[in-house]
Amino acid sequence: MHVFYTPDIAVSNELPEEEAGHCLRVLRLGMGDEVMLTDGKGCFYKAVISAATNKRCQVKILETIPQEPFWKGHLHLALAPTKNMDRIEWLAEKATEIGFDELSFLNCRFSERKVLKTERVEKIVVSAVKQSLKARKPVVNEMTDFMKFMERDFPGQKFIAHCYKGEKPLLKDVLVPGEDALVLIGPEGDFSPEEVARAEEKGFRAVSLGKSRLRTETAALVAVHTMNLINS
Repeated sequence: MHVFYTPDIAVSNELPEEEAGHCLRVLRLGMGDEVMLTDGKGCFYKAVISAATNKRCQVKILETIPQEPFWKGHLHLALAPTKNMDRIEWLAEKATEIGFDELSFLNCRFSERKVLKTERVEKIVVSAVKQSLKARKPVVNEMTDFMKFMERDFPGQKFIAHCYKGEKPLLKDVLVPGEDALVLIGPEGDFSPEEVARAEEKGFRAVSLGKSRLRTETAALVAVHTMNLINS
């Protein structure tokens, strides 16, 4: 059964315009056809199309199906986006398929990309939520300056993955299951020494993601996979 993203289904029985277009014009569904909806907040809805025009699609809810979380805690990834947007879009898709809760973008001293429009990333995340049959959509945040990001208070465990020398245990060995977790991933040129020092002042613990030298998007995906596995 086809799944459609309907974040306002609790207050409106109408599919968003883009989802309605896909439902009616691409899939050619019509009145009486059953569909599955997700609000991205933890529930699926079994529904039937009750009214349809070229641009509007109304549904009648038949059943509400809450989905238990697949993992414990709030899993948050923050990274400096790569210059190549295809890599970031790939990461957003795969990380969503694996499962996490929040994605933030950081403008670091050595960042290759200083501006990022999140609309495309948001669409990819929504598509991945539907494809992987998840009832919860990760939050996608706008790009934030690293030092401003450090001014925020984050509950739970906080980690920073960088390439500088020093004692850095593997993330998998220090991550405590069941607690909120935030992992920072730097740009291809790494975090600056000042950024690392500031993060450590704010309680972030330096960690390693393994012996291999990883690209930004690969390191980010390893971090998400580790957080998800430890908390599953």
